[in-house]
Amino acid sequence: MTPPPHRIRRPGLRSGLVLWALVSNLVALAACGSIKLTNIPATSPPARPPGATLTTTQPNATGLKPSPASTSPATPDKFTVVLDPGHNGANASHPTEINRPVPNGRGSTKACNTTGTSTAADYPEHAFNWDVALQVRDALTARGVQVVLTRPDNTGVGPCVNDRATIANRTGADAMVSIHADGATRSGHGFHVAYSDPPLNASQGPSSVALATALATALRGEGFTPANYKGADGLDPRSDLAGLNHARIPAALVECANMRNPQEAALVSTPDGRTRYATAIADGIMAWLTSQ
Repeated sequence: MTPPPHRIRRPGLRSGLVLWALVSNLVALAACGSIKLTNIPATSPPARPPGATLTTTQPNATGLKPSPASTSPATPDKFTVVLDPGHNGANASHPTEINRPVPNGRGSTKACNTTGTSTAADYPEHAFNWDVALQVRDALTARGVQVVLTRPDNTGVGPCVNDRATIANRTGADAMVSIHADGATRSGHGFHVAYSDPPLNASQGPSSVALATALATALRGEGFTPANYKGADGLDPRSDLAGLNHARIPAALVECANMRNPQEAALVSTPDGRTRYATAIADGIMAWLTSQ
């Protein structure tokens, strides 16, 4: 199925974004490690924040609803980007829910979600993903981009990986960027950016590759090095990531760092380090948007 054509936007916004990109140039993180969950008592998911207007997915076989997405319709005169902070804070206390099989987009299944990885000092990936995503959201919003998050907080469960893509598709967004950190061997270091390959629709072809490339270029520009254990030149074509396989808009997944590498674990655990990653991701998204 071919995705609908991009919306026509007023020239004023696009010109402003191009000007921002030129001025910034002149002035001048699912392959994550996961924990196998067994015999963990289930608890009720946290209550929805008071007054929040949220869109939820349908209840699943366990009776639980995944953490809802903070969604709103795209507006015709703005770029819209979906940010997908990987995992969620309550995943570990709901093993039945996150281990249930969901479609992987290529005729098979995979687990709904995982707990994500953590540093040796137990700083969790889901917290890193959430903080970086909020900072990217704020940076993009300040530049006139409408931002949608696939989950509203870091205290819920899910959504499942396929539902994250559904959220993005439903908004009619220009792009989706998933934010993660990896859990590889201690000697592995560096970032890599994944995209769905072989592509399953037109948006997963050159447009997604261009988005992934813009993100990798921006991460290098911020001083980060491409992974020495995964992909090539910071790019990692993947067929097994359901969130990318189900996407019908340009989509990429950033593995910012290896949380099991001591040096990178120290960096992702600091506010300054997370801000550096957020800055690079926001710059990469803006570079791709202004090239469209």
